[in-house]
Amino acid sequence: MQATTDLTNTQWQVADAIARQLVLDQTDLNEFRKTISYLRAYGDRPDAGKKYFDYLNALTRNGDRIGHSKKTHGYLESITAICQKYLENYKDDADTMLQILGWAARLMQYYKVAGPIGEIPEPTIQSEREAEIQAVVTSQEFYEGQTLEAVITGIKGNKVTYEMLGTLRLTAREPKHAKDLSEGQIVTVEVTALKPDGSPKNVKFTG
Repeated sequence: MQATTDLTNTQWQVADAIARQLVLDQTDLNEFRKTISYLRAYGDRPDAGKKYFDYLNALTRNGDRIGHSKKTHGYLESITAICQKYLENYKDDADTMLQILGWAARLMQYYKVAGPIGEIPEPTIQSEREAEIQAVVTSQEFYEGQTLEAVITGIKGNKVTYEMLGTLRLTAREPKHAKDLSEGQIVTVEVTALKPDGSPKNVKFTG
């Protein structure tokens, strides 16, 4: 299956992981689709993503009271646990959550038809921020002594946090300069050490 342009690579991995885990748990696809219908119906309401989680928890908690069979209750427990595990970062973005769930349902149907997928290792999913950082690191060549423009995003005591290239953030001790700096200020920093992946490990204020 190929990634859709509707999702970022990270979101595609999330959708795929949800689908695979649900299939491995032998979760009923129709029960999963019912929960998606709830989010689709109420997705334009405030806190829709959080309320989707509340809805899943309520279904699981009250499953026996509202006539669900033991098997259905197991399906709901699986759906709740897996969705909360993989969608926590999207609870404030109901539209994206709905897209991910929609593709997860399609993939789930595909995997069920394709036959047993066997045990799969726990997927390693980059966060959106990790993906952004990786993109910057691979597109730039850093070296010790290099100077970069940075925005000060935080100051705590003599520790100053710099953001470079709109993504990379590093905190450095600046005992001589911290008191004269302010958040939001644009400054120049020098790269003093690199990580094994070639990205800056340490920087210092230069002006």
